Amino acid sequence: MTAKQHAKRLIWPSALMLISLGMVIFHTELATFLGPSDALSLGVTAAAYFASAWLVSRVLSLALDQAAARRQPYPRLLKDLITAVLFLIAAAATGALFMGQGAVGALAGSGLVLAMLGFAIRNVVADTLSGIALGIEGPFRIGDWVDIDGLSRGRVIEIGWRTTRILTRDATYMILPNSQIARQRITNYSAPKPQYRAQVNITLDHSVSIERAKGIILNSLKDAELIQMDPAPDVRVQAYEESGITYAVRYWLSRFDRDIDCRDEVYTLLDDGLRRAGTVSPHRRIEFYAASAPFQMTENGQSASISSSSDRGQTNKYFPTVAHTSPQAP
Repeated sequence: MTAKQHAKRLIWPSALMLISLGMVIFHTELATFLGPSDALSLGVTAAAYFASAWLVSRVLSLALDQAAARRQPYPRLLKDLITAVLFLIAAAATGALFMGQGAVGALAGSGLVLAMLGFAIRNVVADTLSGIALGIEGPFRIGDWVDIDGLSRGRVIEIGWRTTRILTRDATYMILPNSQIARQRITNYSAPKPQYRAQVNITLDHSVSIERAKGIILNSLKDAELIQMDPAPDVRVQAYEESGITYAVRYWLSRFDRDIDCRDEVYTLLDDGLRRAGTVSPHRRIEFYAASAPFQMTENGQSASISSSSDRGQTNKYFPTVAHTSPQAP
């Protein structure tokens, strides 16, 4: 927003403020010209209250916009909250001015009405109060990539009084009540910095030594274009099991919206590097062997061959067996 646009937003609040102050200062002259009147005095003072609230809210809103220009934008809820508080103060001061000593009685008499109204709009009140809490605490801001456990994962578009709007990575526009968000665990991938670390797991055969496996993996990622090289990727042993050795390949991303593309690039480079090195992950292979007679499972779980007159003289039958194998490393 340019300086000219900022000035336009302050014209009317400033004009009303100057007029109100002028009427307060020259109240005696106005009373002489228009005649003494309590209503005139109260009206001038009330106008000054609301003009002050309007002008101060605009000035603070512009200050927040200027501060947000150097960082991320502040939620609109914070500006609305400041404006509402200032006008509420002006309204309370005006009410006390008009009712004088009767203000306490008026508030007490309206207690029942307020209780009934609060029960009717309790969900709205819960969402609004949660929105105020989110705006003050600031677990996320507009533009942040967040994961709200059980609700949504995406980029925050707007933080309102009752709802927060999120755009997911598949372009789904979600509107979530603030009261539900406040009860969930929130993961912010953009704070305190947009960079974060991700990892993929890969299992290699025991015939490949850990030192050689780490060298192959890191050498495969040297040509990566999407992941960050500072900090550089690293490899850690995740598990040492019968089926093979599992490695955690850890790498850094510049921002969350590249997560899928970076993971695809990492897997592609790992597959290419392992194939060029002649090393692949353990896999299942089906082997066939010849048997002179069929077999069946006995009561103790062992297989045993059986024969019958109808089987004699027939050609050999083939029975499959499945085993975990992997090719030997060169």
